[in-house]
Amino acid sequence: MAELRAQLSAALAERGLNKTQLARRAGLGRTVVSGAFSALAPVPTAQTVGALGKALGLEVRSLLDLREIAAGQNMTPATSGEGAGSRGVGRLIAACDPHDLEVHPAIDGPPVAGQRGGAFERGRPQTPLPTYIRRPHDAALARIVSMAAGGQSQMAVLVGASSTGKTRACWEAVQPLASQGWRLWHPIDPTRAEAALAGIERVGAHTVVWLNEAQHYLGAGQGLGERITAALRTLLADPKRSPVLILGTLWHEYAQAYTTLPEPGRRDPHSQTRALLAGRRIELPDSFDAAAVAAARSAAQAGDRQLSHALGHTEDGRLAQFLAGAPELLHRYHSATPAARAVLHAVMDALRFDAGPHLPASFVEHAAQDYLSDDEFDALEDEWFEQALAEVGFPVHGNFAPLRRVRHRPARRTPAANPTEQPEVEVYRLADYLEQHGRNERQALCPPASFWDAACTHLTRVDDLARLADAAQSRLRMTWARALYQRAAEAGDTNALVQLYELRVLAEDGQGAAAVLQQAAEAGNTDAMGRLAQVRQAEGDHLSAETWYRRAADVGESYALLGLAECRQAAGDHTEAERLYRLAHDAGHVDALTSLAEMLDTAGKNDAALHLAVEAAGEGNTKVLARLAILRHERDHEHAASLARQAAAAGDDLALLSLANAREADRDRDGAEALLAEGIAAGSVSALIGLAHRRRMAGDAERAEMLYQKLLLTPGGYVEALAGLARLLESVGRREEAEACAWLAADCNDTYTLIELAHMREEAGDMNGAETLYRQSADAGHEHTVVYLVELLERQGRHGEAEKLAREAADQGDGYALVTLSEMRQDTQGPVPVLEFGLDPDGTIITDSCKEDDLLTHPRNSQFEAPEGLW
Repeated sequence: MAELRAQLSAALAERGLNKTQLARRAGLGRTVVSGAFSALAPVPTAQTVGALGKALGLEVRSLLDLREIAAGQNMTPATSGEGAGSRGVGRLIAACDPHDLEVHPAIDGPPVAGQRGGAFERGRPQTPLPTYIRRPHDAALARIVSMAAGGQSQMAVLVGASSTGKTRACWEAVQPLASQGWRLWHPIDPTRAEAALAGIERVGAHTVVWLNEAQHYLGAGQGLGERITAALRTLLADPKRSPVLILGTLWHEYAQAYTTLPEPGRRDPHSQTRALLAGRRIELPDSFDAAAVAAARSAAQAGDRQLSHALGHTEDGRLAQFLAGAPELLHRYHSATPAARAVLHAVMDALRFDAGPHLPASFVEHAAQDYLSDDEFDALEDEWFEQALAEVGFPVHGNFAPLRRVRHRPARRTPAANPTEQPEVEVYRLADYLEQHGRNERQALCPPASFWDAACTHLTRVDDLARLADAAQSRLRMTWARALYQRAAEAGDTNALVQLYELRVLAEDGQGAAAVLQQAAEAGNTDAMGRLAQVRQAEGDHLSAETWYRRAADVGESYALLGLAECRQAAGDHTEAERLYRLAHDAGHVDALTSLAEMLDTAGKNDAALHLAVEAAGEGNTKVLARLAILRHERDHEHAASLARQAAAAGDDLALLSLANAREADRDRDGAEALLAEGIAAGSVSALIGLAHRRRMAGDAERAEMLYQKLLLTPGGYVEALAGLARLLESVGRREEAEACAWLAADCNDTYTLIELAHMREEAGDMNGAETLYRQSADAGHEHTVVYLVELLERQGRHGEAEKLAREAADQGDGYALVTLSEMRQDTQGPVPVLEFGLDPDGTIITDSCKEDDLLTHPRNSQFEAPEGLW
């Protein structure tokens, strides 16, 4: 009821009416109107609320929903107790506006006689949403919502391209919860990530957590994304706050980045997010299928002019994109004046590096300058930026613009609060569809100097600075990478100091690297503490290493316990080492027991090591037994085999293969194959893979192919079989079949098989065949293929082609090819300092620090000065 009265009061004030005037407009008595606004009066009738809403131009259905909830109607048993959503964060779903939740306003169709087109009122689109057309993903989403309504906490993330209807689908899905009194919480202020992290603990039962554009939550920098994800997982599992419903939306590229496993040995930045998204993604198609188009035609015939207009202008079923204004946005972009297009390009580039989404006007103006040619820049008028903003800010179809200004909402504070007012910064946001277009069309381009200069000068958010620094580093713009990391460090990001440390290591500046790492560790960065401890340990300074490991362990970093245990073991203090290994195991490090068993066995405590291994296997950790088998291999083959069999019986598929590899290394090939045969008989996929590989390497092509064919039909062996077959068939000259197998493996994310096939052709002297495969693999987007192609071209003496390809790769964010090329040329040209100074913005290798310093004095209104001592 408070929400209902608040909406009526706000509308009354906006229209400048008093209650007497409102009573006349609504056809109600003055006393009835006063009662509707009074907290002391009973809930007004539905007729009163409807008349007031109509007179004030409000959405009557939402007001009636609020009135019904307040009056106790439409309340289910699940929500009639302790007031569904009566505590915690959020507001009633019935009181929410879909446009406030970032549902795209739809274009309006041409008005018919007697009908007025859509308009804006005080920044809010007045064009209604078109009739909602249900598609297969809506049924999947409805099941999730139904389970939440039934009392089970649920989560779903809709994954699809821009402007395909993800947010609208979520809005339609939660409507059944509105009449049950559910609340909806959309964390956005002061930033999405900060709001989410601050408010998740206050989410109560019967609340929808609305994570539109979920990358701003799940992918937030400085570890915030993983902390938010962990909090969401805790919320879903908390019976005291059940049921809750978490809804999010993501583009495909973000979903893939969050769910792809990192390469072995690489840091895993999204482990929590991957677990959260597992089984919770719902894919949206880019276009309406035939059934949905037919339903849209029926709605159009029934009078929906927006759908009618969209159907008349699309032939590929992309109705959602048309309704969101995508074609007109692209037309406005392609036909923009040079200055307006430069502004859009600067913003597109910032967003494709994941800065933003709100970018200050000062950054945009400064960044846009080098996107103009010299002639275009000289022809600019004094008010060029204001004119460009006016051009790109003019709404498409009267609803939204290519680049719009984001208005600040006044802060909501308690009467007692008396904060220091911060000056309002003018910020802009690009239309989603143009953002996605920019990511696709500009991915091969590296921004010019003014872009990086503007970032150093005008951006202040730590996440923006760090992400742009990452982008600069991957493109070998080392000057700007160092400057941006330094800015981020000054803003409080200790991870940026770790990145500066790595840059100094790459530049072989050992003394500078040590100083920065020490600074980061002393600032409390636990990653830096661990790295510093490892450096000290490698230097033999065990006392300092232990000091830093202990500091990391004291702030909850359990990995430091392993480092401490190793230090104590190296010092001969096995009792303390054992205690620390066990603590590390209790903290979740399964490898800790393996290290402990190895320590015990090496020290002659064989029975203790065996007891530990058997105990661990009983708890599901078979690695200890498998490792013990390898250790015992040199002393007692039969005992080692017995241990490997125990590990295999407990579920370790690699145990017998690992021991077979050890016997192979001792030239006991018969013993190795006997173990593999034993593993195959027991159903070990790894043993079958190992035997097939050995037959191939021994030249027994017939037997190897038979084993690979068997492996193709074995669960878990398909990809390995394809990879092995590709190598086998290539070696016997069956090239077309080899390529077919390699591409099938690539479809299953095994991209290295193609590379190895190309290597085999190169070694056989078939340079054309190798080059063809390398280029096909690179075109398919397989990581680092371009490096091998650059090496091939350089070895063939095609130096210009090699350098052009390497520079193009660097501009796209893969600088490794250019580094490799520089290393190949060092013997003939001397050291080429690609990693020390990097590239200047036009792609030229910087060969001295003076040139690097010159880059920071930008000829077009540069304001950035390098921090003292940066290099």
